[in-house]
Amino acid sequence: MKRLFAALKIQTDDRFLASYRKLMSELRQEPIKWVEEHNIHITLKFFGETDERRIPGIVEMLRRRATETTRFSLRLKGLGIFGSSYAPRVIWVGIEPYADLVKLMKNVHDDMAGLGFERDRQNLVPHLTLGRVKSLRDKVLFQRTLDRYRDLSSEERVMQEIILYESVLRPQGPVYTALERLPLLKSELP
Repeated sequence: MKRLFAALKIQTDDRFLASYRKLMSELRQEPIKWVEEHNIHITLKFFGETDERRIPGIVEMLRRRATETTRFSLRLKGLGIFGSSYAPRVIWVGIEPYADLVKLMKNVHDDMAGLGFERDRQNLVPHLTLGRVKSLRDKVLFQRTLDRYRDLSSEERVMQEIILYESVLRPQGPVYTALERLPLLKSELP
């Protein structure tokens, strides 16, 4: 069994990373599990623990989807949370424009449902997870800090491939290994 997910890797720019580091530093007293910079990605589909015999079918379906998907651009913009402002679960940054990403996510979910993988119960909300909040010690500080970073954004990036990752959970944080890289169809984009 392997813990798998399909994702788009995000190569963030220096300005975004500097702001992200400042946000983490300002909230360092809070028990938040931050996504490590080298692990920043947008999840298209989380498979969870998956029998290794299913991997070739997943790869083939992702390959087909990638060859039917034109490369597209997006940027990270706007900090948000899942959960309430005083009982947050996830800190995330939004994506714009998001129409191409939502279409790809929906198609991947449809494809994988055809292979017997359940659809996610939640609506497809295009976002990039930055941190998972375990609890809060100072709710007022947390809210004020997030308010200062509401306009967190990155430069525009071209999405070039779907990656099938294996995730190995370790006490010091997850280790992601790319099992397959599936290039998106080229277009007029650079």
